[in-house]
Amino acid sequence: MKSLFVGNLPWSVKDDDLRAKFAEFGNVIAARVVTDKFSGKSRGFGFVDMEDADAEKAIAGMSGYKWEEREITVNEAKPKTDRPR
Repeated sequence: MKSLFVGNLPWSVKDDDLRAKFAEFGNVIAARVVTDKFSGKSRGFGFVDMEDADAEKAIAGMSGYKWEEREITVNEAKPKTDRPR
């Protein structure tokens, strides 16, 4: 399984929209748009979990895709690192 970072999402995109768009390339295990914890509004990026082969197809097919006047970026997510406080 690979986790994909999806950046520059339109503000209106919800989890289900993200899941549906990436399902065109294969089985989506999970899709989530990151939201601000105080306002609940989208932060403009999200993550999609897919099987390895499907993830590669999604990266190739969705990188640079124009979604509601915004060109999204898609690449393999990097592991979360500890940040100094």
